[in-house]
Amino acid sequence: MDENFEEQIKLPELKLDAKQAQGFLTFFKNLPSDPRAVRFFDRRDYFTAHGENATFIAKTYYHTTTVLRQLGSGSNAISSVSVSKNMFETIARDLLLERTDHTIELYEGSGSNWRLSKSGSPGNLGSFEDVLFSNNEMQDSPVIVALVPNFRENGCTVGLAYLDLTKRTLGLAEFLDDSHFTNVESALVALGCKECLLSSECSKARECKSLHDALSRCSVMVSERKKTEFKGRDLIQDLGRLVKGSLEPVRDLVFGFEFAPSALGSILSYAELLADESNYGNYTVCRYNLDSYMRLDSAAMRALNVMDNKADANKNFSLFGLMNRTCTSGMGKRLLHMWLKQPLLDVNEINSRLDAVQAFVEDTALRQDLRQHLKRISDIERLVRNLEKKRAGLMHIVKLYQSSIRLPYIKNVLERYDGQFAALIKEKYLNPLEIWSDDAHLNKFIGLVEASVDLDQLENGEYMISPGYDSNLSALKDELESLEKQIHNLHKQTANDLDLAIDKALKLDKYTQFGHVFRITKKEEPKVRKKLSTQFIVLETRKDGVKFTNSKLKKLGDQYQKIMEEYKNCQKELVTRVVQTAATFSEVFEGVAGLLSELDVLLSFADLAASCPTPYTRPEITPSDVGDIVLEGSRHPCVEAQDWVNFIPNDCKLVRGKSWFQIITGPNMGGKSTFIRQIGVNILMAQIGSFVPCNKANISVRDCIFARVGAGDCQLRGVSTFMQEMLETASILKGATDKSLVIVDELGRGTSTYDGFGLAWAICEHIVEVIKAPTLFATHFHELTALANGANEESSNRISGVANYHVSAHIDSESRKLTMLYKVEPGACDQSFGIHVAEFANFPESVVMLAREKAAELENFSPVAFIPNDDEEASNKRKREIDPDDMSRGAARARKFLKDFSELPLDSMDLNQALEHVNKLRNELEKDAVNCQWLQQFF
Repeated sequence: MDENFEEQIKLPELKLDAKQAQGFLTFFKNLPSDPRAVRFFDRRDYFTAHGENATFIAKTYYHTTTVLRQLGSGSNAISSVSVSKNMFETIARDLLLERTDHTIELYEGSGSNWRLSKSGSPGNLGSFEDVLFSNNEMQDSPVIVALVPNFRENGCTVGLAYLDLTKRTLGLAEFLDDSHFTNVESALVALGCKECLLSSECSKARECKSLHDALSRCSVMVSERKKTEFKGRDLIQDLGRLVKGSLEPVRDLVFGFEFAPSALGSILSYAELLADESNYGNYTVCRYNLDSYMRLDSAAMRALNVMDNKADANKNFSLFGLMNRTCTSGMGKRLLHMWLKQPLLDVNEINSRLDAVQAFVEDTALRQDLRQHLKRISDIERLVRNLEKKRAGLMHIVKLYQSSIRLPYIKNVLERYDGQFAALIKEKYLNPLEIWSDDAHLNKFIGLVEASVDLDQLENGEYMISPGYDSNLSALKDELESLEKQIHNLHKQTANDLDLAIDKALKLDKYTQFGHVFRITKKEEPKVRKKLSTQFIVLETRKDGVKFTNSKLKKLGDQYQKIMEEYKNCQKELVTRVVQTAATFSEVFEGVAGLLSELDVLLSFADLAASCPTPYTRPEITPSDVGDIVLEGSRHPCVEAQDWVNFIPNDCKLVRGKSWFQIITGPNMGGKSTFIRQIGVNILMAQIGSFVPCNKANISVRDCIFARVGAGDCQLRGVSTFMQEMLETASILKGATDKSLVIVDELGRGTSTYDGFGLAWAICEHIVEVIKAPTLFATHFHELTALANGANEESSNRISGVANYHVSAHIDSESRKLTMLYKVEPGACDQSFGIHVAEFANFPESVVMLAREKAAELENFSPVAFIPNDDEEASNKRKREIDPDDMSRGAARARKFLKDFSELPLDSMDLNQALEHVNKLRNELEKDAVNCQWLQQFF
């Protein structure tokens, strides 16, 4: 660590005298213990943290403990660290937006008198929005969920409530769930939940372990609350203050649930919504239906790389990063975030989005013009929220105004479109824009801003009320201009009296300490020294010159200062009045924001589809109970977007009764995982209304995507790789339906070959015969391919709807070099390529040779052999050479041979006698082996 580290990071210095330090220590040590809370103390120009928090900040953000200082002395001393304002914002953003495992508390005061002024958690960012998003876009709306699980014999009924602070929405839901809480997990993913409230009693219950596991998988922070906060009493009265419009529909909605109202009561208490009057009359309450959208659990979100990750080397690694081409500052991003977590199930809704995307794909000029206008639209949602929370200033009003005056331009561009989807564009976007463009409310807002704000000053970066807006302000402005003129004339007169060039030799400056003063350089000072001492008052002599004044300038300067204060106060009052008036237009802007953000996302889809080197195509969508899933020339959108990749497309035909369940075999690195993932990604993209990277696509709507791929250890939860794999598979077996899509990659690797194969076989049979969901099952258990082929030619075990596919590879007959072809073709793979892949990894030649020998020994030893055959049809059938009856007879004869051999009295025989007896036993065995194929392998 550099010795000058503190100078480099410019740590503020904590200066407290002994009395102040003692008072603070007394207060700090009486604070209640909370291991998750990171507490900061506002010292006006900087912040401090103390105790364990100080050590945590020093190690995590400064990466050294040398920044720690001791506050106090002896045994009472505590570690302390100083944090600049910029560093405080960095830490707050990381704790609340990235790590999501801590809360933040900010205290104000001095000595021993401190009070909690702000508190924030990953789901409740309200107090810290100005810090977190001052220079950053809000990418996702923070959501708090409260759960009330009620365990019964037939399962668990879950009452759920949620709060979306950005959209000012409260939601309720109630549903049955299984022991793995798969429905809860889907709801948490769809809502983008960051924090979950549970009663302390429920949280500690033994039955809730699985619930905690589900919350952990979704990276949701659990906040335990007292049981008394989970109450529905007085809920309707409280909602009466918060909701806009009539209370009757809300009352009917709440009374329709048994457990959800108490969950909602805990959220109102935790978020302290009733303590802030700006919330009154601004909230909506809705029913959240789990069946409204495709369900995605955390495993599927990870497997399909839906959301971006800080560790991603570039944005195209995730589906969100690839598809995010939005133009509006923040609104479009948030809506895309939500759509990716909530794919549609309604065929008509999906096609409505696809129609709009097609219109924008086909009309390049329309798409580009709209995107240019949307780039000048501000984050209206956040601006309106600042208005309602009384945190807005004139700058926010101006940004709303600048967005408002773009609406007619957007309307004019849409009016030009006369393609096949003109009726849809007119109904969904043009008609609302016409209403808003001609809306008296919006015109009144524009008129208010143009009358009240000095728009000419915006070029200078100043947000000021126009003097003409108020007679008092205008009079004060006139007085200021009159005084400025008098001061300027006095400046000219003084320059003449001193015989100095104005502005060059004699300058007029303004300082906080002195007000208006004259200043001459040190070079000119000797010329006028005599006059300075007799006619003027010298205020200061420094290297940059001599500052001086006289009675006239002082009098005019004092008057100017007084009027300027009055002018600023008048400006402040008028800004407050204008902001209050602007807040009455919030409802209009909420509608505008929703329409523009939807337009932004659909244009983003169109831009992606049209600008890719290989264009995307529009999918044909059919209901989930009819139609097949056929993707011709499908590609993985994120993989093909990488610069170094030349992607090879593949077909996928999941056909009911024929290839509804596909077993995919082939070498490692051959493309199995990419192939099965790309099918899931294509279906998800289609159901959010996007074109897909295929030549042609027919998609039967899926209600859920289940994925079991790449499980890893979860040591903190005491879960091994295999256990994690089993938990994810259990969720599939319990939650999947015939309307779902199942993706499984390498199931059964974490245990013995026999156990793994047995589990894989049983799971496959259950999915095919009971769940009947379209499935892509990638595996290295080649024996699983018998599900489609039967155990032998006469087998009756063949299951309808199962088909074998493999990723192809070529081995050069001379060099033995393996070349991956990345093509998915019908039929099973007839050999393993593990040793060839080891050669790829540059294993030592001796290791590779030994591996080949041992593999050959195991293949020869195996009682069941498969005949490799170059003929495609023969290799697909994979005939078994030895039937079970033959093996049973042969094994019995082999046991008799071993028994007879073990009973030979070898100790009493010489070598020749022993060899004679052994040869006799062997000859008898060879005679019996003539009619037993299993025994022949030993000779």
